[in-house]
Amino acid sequence: MLINTYQNILIEAGCDEAGRGCYAGPVFAAAVVLPQYFYHTLLNDSKQVKEKDRNELRIFIEQNALAFAVAKVDNDEIDKINILKASFKAMHKAVDVLKIKPQFLAIDGNRFLPYKNIQHQCIVKGDGKYANIAAASILAKTHRDEFMLKLDKIP
Repeated sequence: MLINTYQNILIEAGCDEAGRGCYAGPVFAAAVVLPQYFYHTLLNDSKQVKEKDRNELRIFIEQNALAFAVAKVDNDEIDKINILKASFKAMHKAVDVLKIKPQFLAIDGNRFLPYKNIQHQCIVKGDGKYANIAAASILAKTHRDEFMLKLDKIP
């Protein structure tokens, strides 16, 4: 079972990205602030969840999160600044538009570019440990998948 947050004192947003290892398309990132007792049996790292379940989770997360935001950085910008910096930029953009401003960021992975004056902690495989990061993982992945499917249908 996932732990909801990394710490319980400050308002915390979990952050993750999708598309960093892909050869095409933008990188998406999500930031999610969950209520204290958020729980869903299927919630896990998006790479461990079936597509149908990810789509179900997306609806559940978007309906039950205290705040969430998804942002992207397109492939042209990725080519200019590199994929790692683009991932950080997408996370920053997502945090920028959260309706609840976090005081702490729980980041999936081992690196992050500090965001303004908000404390953060990088957590390797955090999307398999913390619900708020897993929720961000689900939102980033499902929003990116939806975007790529729409692109595929453009003649």
